[in-house]
Amino acid sequence: MDFSSLPVAGNPLGLPADDELVCAGLDLSPAALLLCRPVFGPDDQLLDFALDYLNAAAQRQLALPARPGGTVRTHLPEAQAAGMVAFCQRVFEAGIAGQAQANTAAEGSETYGPLAARRSGAQLVVSLPDAAVEGHRATQEALRASQARETDALAEALRQRLRLLAVFEEAPGLIARLSGPDHVIELANDAFRQAFGGRELVGRPYREAAPELADQFFFDWLDTVYRTGETFHGNEVRAELDRTNTGQLEPSYYNFTYQATRDAAGAVAGVLVFAYDVSEQVRARQQLEQLNQELETRVAERTRTAVAAQAEVLAAARRQVEARESFYQVFEQTPALIALLREPNHRIEYCNPAFGRLFPGPDLVGRLLNEVAPELVTSGFIGRLDHVYSQGNTGVDYAVPFVGAAPGNGAPQTTYFTFTYQAYKESGRTAGVSVFAYDVTAQVLARQAREQQQQQLEDLFMQAPAPIVILDGPDLVFQLVNPAYQQIFPGRELVGKPLLEALPELVGTVIPDLFAQVYDTGEPYVAQEMPLLMARHEDGPLEEIYWTFSYQARRDEHGAVDGVRVFANEVTEPVRARQLALANTRQAQALAQELTAANQQLSRANADLDAFAYTAAHDLRGPVDNLDGLLVALQEQLPPAVRTNPDVRPLLDLIQGALARFSRTLDQLTDVIREQAAPEQPAEAVELAALVEDVRLDLGPLLSTGTPRLLVDVAGCPRLTFAPRNLRSIVYNLLSNALKYRDLSREPVVHIRCRTLGATIVLEVADNGLGLSESQQGRLFGLFERMHNHVEGSGLGLYTVKKIVENAGGTIAVQSQPGVGTTFTITLPGSDPVQL
Repeated sequence: MDFSSLPVAGNPLGLPADDELVCAGLDLSPAALLLCRPVFGPDDQLLDFALDYLNAAAQRQLALPARPGGTVRTHLPEAQAAGMVAFCQRVFEAGIAGQAQANTAAEGSETYGPLAARRSGAQLVVSLPDAAVEGHRATQEALRASQARETDALAEALRQRLRLLAVFEEAPGLIARLSGPDHVIELANDAFRQAFGGRELVGRPYREAAPELADQFFFDWLDTVYRTGETFHGNEVRAELDRTNTGQLEPSYYNFTYQATRDAAGAVAGVLVFAYDVSEQVRARQQLEQLNQELETRVAERTRTAVAAQAEVLAAARRQVEARESFYQVFEQTPALIALLREPNHRIEYCNPAFGRLFPGPDLVGRLLNEVAPELVTSGFIGRLDHVYSQGNTGVDYAVPFVGAAPGNGAPQTTYFTFTYQAYKESGRTAGVSVFAYDVTAQVLARQAREQQQQQLEDLFMQAPAPIVILDGPDLVFQLVNPAYQQIFPGRELVGKPLLEALPELVGTVIPDLFAQVYDTGEPYVAQEMPLLMARHEDGPLEEIYWTFSYQARRDEHGAVDGVRVFANEVTEPVRARQLALANTRQAQALAQELTAANQQLSRANADLDAFAYTAAHDLRGPVDNLDGLLVALQEQLPPAVRTNPDVRPLLDLIQGALARFSRTLDQLTDVIREQAAPEQPAEAVELAALVEDVRLDLGPLLSTGTPRLLVDVAGCPRLTFAPRNLRSIVYNLLSNALKYRDLSREPVVHIRCRTLGATIVLEVADNGLGLSESQQGRLFGLFERMHNHVEGSGLGLYTVKKIVENAGGTIAVQSQPGVGTTFTITLPGSDPVQL
């Protein structure tokens, strides 16, 4: 029968049968060793064994080459009569080591003696009898025992290597090993390579292989780990990767660990990367992106070719052991929980220290998981493993709570883990389940704390005297309506309904567009005395209601807008009263036609000032004072334990700080009104250099932060005729803005210079700060306009500067470019004293 046409059992791990390192290990043994694979017939009956490899001793004994091809029956026909094939069949099918007396011969040589065999995965290692049967029997027996031990050791090493490679092959994480300060990629599993579009990574510096990561902090973290040897953990970090190798970056999120690896002397030799793609969880919370694609992982390692010399063979074997130890250290050092469970009853074959800390007690290896932790049966965890084992697929469970005794006092504490279960196979059949888990307790507790804080804030809103509404999601569903707001619409059901469904009369008005603008841009919107036709009762008549309101974007923990907060106040009665007063005023003005033009101009100015003063004095000051009083009362009413609670205390301090800042803004507005109404100040001769030095001293805190440089060049106009206080206000506001809005990526430089141009004085303040876009420059001098929100400010400084300059008969202009800097140029008349 021609056995070459029959199917041969495959290698489930994808490991080549002629793996040169395995062959090199077999060549180290003085015993004659054969590496065989089973040959099956059409009915899956085991018929023979294919000869994959003969070590040097076997080649000499059988007079065959290292890779002869064919089977045992074709090359050793006498072996059939001696029962060698039958013996090999029994050992392979039983899966245990065996020994028997057998006769083997090839090309006229005949040997009789002990025959040993052992199965390793899908292969069989066979040790032939020694050809030199002469000598002392005791020596022969000792030699045969040594050969058997070597065969068992080699088979066990091969089995362990195959199993370890199988684990890496089916591991769901991204694994890479980097070497040296340039982070040369020594090892990258398939999942890691697929994250970079399958491009060639091994042997290349990480920066060269993945240039898209250059501006994403990853290399800074790797450099720090290599330099300090301290482990770095990244949690839900966004990475922009070129997965298609087209230059198009795609966002993903990862939990990862950078672990320093060390050489024999203890020095840092490289960095071990272990990452897990958590994009699905992050995108699910953000509700903005697609579900994360399932990751299939595998690990491939290539070693150098072993040469014939014994020294090089030993070096190759040593490298193989070191590589296997590196794989082992990946599991041992990672903070993730890793366990290999075998068989349907989930016997623990391996667990790393992190897994052992979750289930403290005697050695876990070899024990059944349901015996180690019986509570896992009732919690459904064992059932989950049973399902993965039976289906042969992958499963993921997020934020699973575990209650266990804390170290020391033994008090129970709850920790949360995200589990990934992956069935792994041997010989094409499911052999067990690998378990990977990450501790997500901090994220769960943080989310719970945020939810508690949100509830406390909503409780405070419900008690506030001012009308407050929270609208959720892009459909603006009424999530919270406090009693003050509901009183404006008695009898109308609002909570749980989208805005335009609850208040359909707003369709066709500007309100939906304003909400969309706030939701899309995140920028707040403030309206003063806006009239809207609305019904106070369900199906009631429409009436014109005036509103002063503020729309503020609500953001989730990632900074994305997920709703809008509305702080509203109905001002219908004050507006109508003012309208009536305005009508009476116009009627009185009709009696004096000769003053119409002057009175109209004055009325517009007074109306703007009156509206501003009215808003500050009544619509803003009153609610702020009320809220401040309520907050004080709330703190007095709260029990001391609640008042000092680490979750409540910061929230109360934030509210107090917000009210204080709001109050300061009102004070500054009052100062602006007082400044505009104040009598003109006399102009004096002012030493500009001395004034700049005085301002520089006041700006000491800003100048001491970092290494800013203030360059002063005012020799061109040493003296100015100007109101001193107003000139100082101009210089102070421009210099403080230039220092506050610095670009942190470079050393800040601020240059103030002054020159005369004919009868005109030109004062310039230039910086290399953040810069302004064209749209920002158009709004720069408006009241309350702020271009950057990362530092405190009121939006009054440049407004005040512009008023001072224009009242002096001068002009102010700005030139700016984002990322380059800003230059303010002020021109003032210089021939006569200026009265301000």
